[in-house]
Amino acid sequence: MSVVRPFRSLSLLARTSFVLEVLLGIGAVAGGIALMIGPRGQIIPLDLALLAGSPFSDYFVPGLILFGIVGLGTLWVALLAWRASAWAPVLTVAVGGALLIWLLVEFAVIGYTSDPPVQPVYLALGLLITVIGAAWVIRTGSPFGTQGRSSRAH
Repeated sequence: MSVVRPFRSLSLLARTSFVLEVLLGIGAVAGGIALMIGPRGQIIPLDLALLAGSPFSDYFVPGLILFGIVGLGTLWVALLAWRASAWAPVLTVAVGGALLIWLLVEFAVIGYTSDPPVQPVYLALGLLITVIGAAWVIRTGSPFGTQGRSSRAH
């Protein structure tokens, strides 16, 4: 099996997952880097007072989590989708779930805002990725068992 496969040879669910995960991953990597380089709000203008009551004194650790888990983790799952890995559908659900958990923690720590609409956009993206992943698992089956039509991811 070739490591590189034509994008059009992937199923619609795999292609959609790949595109959304690449967009999310790039945004999370960039946001994480910005928070780590400017942990006191120098690059992304976030007030440190928003972290009152949290375990964080600045945005470095949240930036590291955003960069590593949400960013690089999501890009890894996008690569698995591109390669039509049997694990890609399940991990796509995990990516959507991780983004939703990230946002719930963010809402609890700094609150919800729709100005600018970054949080609502990422909430919608998390829900969309989760639904796409779930549909993909139903369609192709899970690598954990024999549900769905086949054990292949495409």
